[in-house]
Amino acid sequence: MPETPETPEPADAADAAGSGAPPRSIRLTDPRALRAYAHPTRMTLVGLLRRSGPFTATRAAELTGESVASCSYHLRILAKYGLVEVAPGGRGREKPWRATARFTDWPGYSEDATVAEASDALSAAVARRYFDRAVGAMEQRHRLPRAWREAEQFTDSLLHLTPEELTEIGERIEALLQPYEDRAADERPGNTRPVSVLRLAFVDREIPGEVPDGADAPDEAAPDGGAANRDAPDGGVADGGGSGNGR
Repeated sequence: MPETPETPEPADAADAAGSGAPPRSIRLTDPRALRAYAHPTRMTLVGLLRRSGPFTATRAAELTGESVASCSYHLRILAKYGLVEVAPGGRGREKPWRATARFTDWPGYSEDATVAEASDALSAAVARRYFDRAVGAMEQRHRLPRAWREAEQFTDSLLHLTPEELTEIGERIEALLQPYEDRAADERPGNTRPVSVLRLAFVDREIPGEVPDGADAPDEAAPDGGAANRDAPDGGVADGGGSGNGR
C-alpha cells in the first residue's frame, strides 16, 4: 500500500491553466488532507472563496458567523493542504485569501485502507452538506418567481446498471454540464442565477434481493482512483426510486 509521508503531501492540481486563472480542479489523496477538508467550516470557506474571493479572515468571519480567529485557523489548515493560498496585498489577519482551484476531487476507490476510509468520510460529510443546503433551498423556494419554481428539479430514478454503464452516464452528464460551468460572466444571459446541480448515484441496498450474494467482494486488482468524487465551486460542493417534480 502507498505510504503516507511525514510531511503533508500537496494536493495534485489538475488542468492547470496557463492564463493565470486557477486550475479547474485539485485532487486530494493524502488522508490528512481528506480529513481536514471534511470539516464543515472549511468546506464553507473554500466554497465562499471560489464564489466571492479573495477576502480576508475578517470578511470570512462576517460571511460565516465564525470568529476571526477561528476563520484564520481554518484558512491556515486549508492552505497547508493546498486548497487555498494567500493572495497579493494585505498583512496579518487582513491579508486576503483565495481558492487554488474551482473544484475539489478525491478517490472513489483506493487499495490503501487509510485513503479509502478518509475518502468515504469526506464523501459522507459532503453528502450531509448537500442535504442541508437542499433542505434550506426547499424551505425558501416559495420566494422564487414562478418560472424558477417550475424549472427547479427535484426527482430521482431507479436504474439497473453495470459499473461501466454508470460510469458512461456520469461522463455524459459531465460533458453536458461543462459548457455552463466554463461560461464566463460576460457570456451569461442577463437573467441567470446560481444553480446547484447535485449528482449522486449509488448502489441502493434498500431494494430487497437486488444486490446478489458476494457482489461486494473486493476486486482482485483494481487500481487506486476509479471514478473520482468531486465537489462544486460552492465548496461542499453533486444529488434514484422514481417520484418528484423533475421534467
